[in-house]
Formats: sequence, C-alpha cells, structure tokens
Amino acid sequence: MKVSALALARKELYSYRNSPVSYGICLFFLLFVSIWFFYFQRFFTLNMATLRPFFAGFPLAFILVIPVITMKSWAEERKLGSIELLLTMPFSEWDLVLGKFIASFTVLGIIIGLTIPVPLTLLPLGVFDGGVIVGEYTGSLLLGASATALGLFLSCLSKNQGGAFLGSASALLVVMLLSQFTQTVGLPLWLAEGINFFSLSFHFETFAKGIIDTKDAAFFIITTILFLFLNTQVLLFRKWS
Repeated sequence: MKVSALALARKELYSYRNSPVSYGICLFFLLFVSIWFFYFQRFFTLNMATLRPFFAGFPLAFILVIPVITMKSWAEERKLGSIELLLTMPFSEWDLVLGKFIASFTVLGIIIGLTIPVPLTLLPLGVFDGGVIVGEYTGSLLLGASATALGLFLSCLSKNQGGAFLGSASALLVVMLLSQFTQTVGLPLWLAEGINFFSLSFHFETFAKGIIDTKDAAFFIITTILFLFLNTQVLLFRKWS
C-alpha cells in the first residue's frame, strides 16, 4: 500500500476525531445494539449462552451508522471544490479511494470494538464459545467493509452530504432487508435464492451463528473491491470530463 493512501487516511481520521458527529454516531450504535439485545431480544429470558441476537442487530444499525460515516467523504470534497485539487495531486485514483476507505473503515472498526465489553460482561453468566464470538466479530467487520465501500461509492456520486446520506441509507436498507422480504413474501425457492444472493444480511447470517463460511467471506471481499473499483471509475470520469 502506498504512503499517499495512508497519508490521506490519517488526514481523514483527524477530521473524524474532531467531528462531534463521529462521537454521536458511536453513541447511537452502542445504545442501539444494547437496547436491541437486552430489551427487544430479551437476552436474560432466553436461558441460552449465545450472542447471536446481539450481532443480529448489527446489520440494522449499519443502515444508519455507515451513511453517517461515509456521507462527507466525497460529497463534502465535491461541495467545497477540493475534489478537483485532490485529482490534480500526484495520487492515483486508487490511492484516494483507499485512503478514504481505510479512514472510514477504521472508524467503523473502532465503533464495533467498543461493543466488546458487552460479551466480556456476560461471560461469567454462562459457557460462551469464544470461537463463535470471534466468528461473529469477523463477520461484522466483513459486512461493515462491504457496506462502507458501498457508502463511499454513493457519496462520490452525490453533490452534498444530505444526498449522500439518503442514497446510502436507502441502498443499505434494501440490501440489508432483502432476505427478510423473500421470507415474508413466499417466493419460489429459485427466485428467493437469486434475490438473497444480493442481500448483505443474508451472507452475514452464517457469521451471526459463529460460522466462518469462505463463500460468504469471499462475497464480502469481492463486493468491497467492486464498489471501491467503481469509486475509482467515477473519479476518473470526473478527472477527464
């Protein structure tokens, strides 16, 4: 990885650190997944040593959290006109995109990491499988990487932060809830499987069970690379248009 991408990532992380929105969305995520787990999923009445209901709330929280993290990445640069300055610098499009992605994904990783005290607090209450918890956190990070890349791509297409947020939130709402749609509508199996293939939450289900499925991991990695590639193509188009 080039130094230029890491330098841009450090610049972006500095702006996140000084943004009250970053702390607000972090607090929102922690409250959302905790309330989802303890109140809506009624953990203490399950009589089971499992964190699966806890991680099941992550895709829902990502629908709002990731758009907030990514909305200003490119949209703000475009609004301020600084994107033209970036494109004239001796950075490749991949350097710029990777720098933005590393910064956004690092922020998301920190937010996810702050949930670790929840399972640590619950460990004395039952016999939890450490390997399962590792698998669930691994899936959360892979899901977050794919969703972050999608959010950055849509931010690059937007003219302002509001449009970037609405576009990303709408897109994530669809790709996160597609699998729930197929379950409730009662579609033919072949059609349901075809639709589920594009659902991020569907590929997260095996990880939520603590199972690291290489096919689902490959899906997240490929979609992350795909959206980052599309992001570079948008930048190339703007550079030469």
